[in-house]
Amino acid sequence: MDKITKDITIEDLVSTIPPSVTYLMEKGIKCIACGEPIWGTLESAAKEKGFGETDIEGFVDDLNKFADVSDR
Repeated sequence: MDKITKDITIEDLVSTIPPSVTYLMEKGIKCIACGEPIWGTLESAAKEKGFGETDIEGFVDDLNKFADVSDR
């Protein structure tokens, strides 16, 4: 799997790494509406909730750790 970046779409993220839904919800980032992934990127969804670049970099690092585990 390719490395996750802040530019990944929410749709790709939740379909590729299902645990990301719970992770993002715990951070207060809405990623599912009416059972469907929301539009936009990880960065745009995080910024909508007031997160800054440092926070977003942390989310990307954490999500890449999820991706590494799911690849095993």
